[in-house]
Amino acid sequence: MKLTAAQIERAAQQLEEAERSRVACRQFSLEHPGMTMDDAYAVQHAWMQLKQRNGRRVKGHKIGLTSKAMQRAVKIDEPDFGTLLDDMFYRDGAVIPSARFLQLKIEAELAFVLDKPLSGPDCTLFDVLDATAYVTPALEILDARIQRVDAATGRSRTVLDTISDNAANAALVLGGRAFKPNLIDADMRRIGAIVSRNGEVEETGLAAGVLNHPAYGIAWLANRLHRHGVTLQAGEVVLAGSFIRPIDVQKGDTIVADYGEFGTVSCCFG
Repeated sequence: MKLTAAQIERAAQQLEEAERSRVACRQFSLEHPGMTMDDAYAVQHAWMQLKQRNGRRVKGHKIGLTSKAMQRAVKIDEPDFGTLLDDMFYRDGAVIPSARFLQLKIEAELAFVLDKPLSGPDCTLFDVLDATAYVTPALEILDARIQRVDAATGRSRTVLDTISDNAANAALVLGGRAFKPNLIDADMRRIGAIVSRNGEVEETGLAAGVLNHPAYGIAWLANRLHRHGVTLQAGEVVLAGSFIRPIDVQKGDTIVADYGEFGTVSCCFG
């Protein structure tokens, strides 16, 4: 750890103010050149603690940067993770107020809803399948409370900034046809999504893009959180990671993700 407790708390306050004012703050990795991955997660944790003190409740977790291509792009060798709060959840087909966000993007993935607790350090794919009540299609809405590009230097934010910023999570939509992973004939790796914006296909992908199987992502998270003494709890929702590239969205856009036999999930931005 390079940052002091006071610096971590100040960064959390900056994120909260950026979200409230919808003016992105300066990259923490520029303000603190010696910042570490542990510092970034400490900032994220402090921000989520601040939100809980303000009345929010933890309802789950998200996993990001699950593809090898994305990991290489940001120069890391493992995914990242963030927290899902109660005010982030939208119903299928919802009109989402775009004014709530700063720099919107959207991704398609699978959400696991747990029936049993999951903990590391030796959680496996099979433990995840056994502990899962059901899996359902989802859209993850991304935002950037930290500047993606620094106005003064033109420098792009780093993974340290993204992690601090709750792994870029802002909201999610659950929909489609929920299924129990032990009762489907389909190989979950081959579940695909065709994602359209305003009727035009923008991205397609297969769930195998998430660590070869989305359940591996959940197992990774259970093992990773074990370092912090955290257990994934029954009833929590875990976003397993996107298998498409992020799509830019703005006010007036309608997004539909078609998961074939597993239904569709959609939203529009008002």
